[in-house]
Amino acid sequence: MKIMMKSLAAIMVGATPALASSDPETMGGSLLVFLFLGFGALIVVLQLVPSVLLFGSMLKGLFGGAGSHPLQKSGTRIP
Repeated sequence: MKIMMKSLAAIMVGATPALASSDPETMGGSLLVFLFLGFGALIVVLQLVPSVLLFGSMLKGLFGGAGSHPLQKSGTRIP
């Protein structure tokens, strides 16, 4: 049993550098990966623009000029 464990440990130690290879194809992404990530980032940025505008108009409606436009009673004429 001890001999089998020692031989298994020797094989595993010898195979460890093969698992941690630094080939160029595993280190970086290809052009398609960068294009895909850039397209995803573009979608997120383009969705943020209208949401920021809507949020700003919501804040303006909540905190700005509420007293200058009083609500009219239903059934009354607006002068």
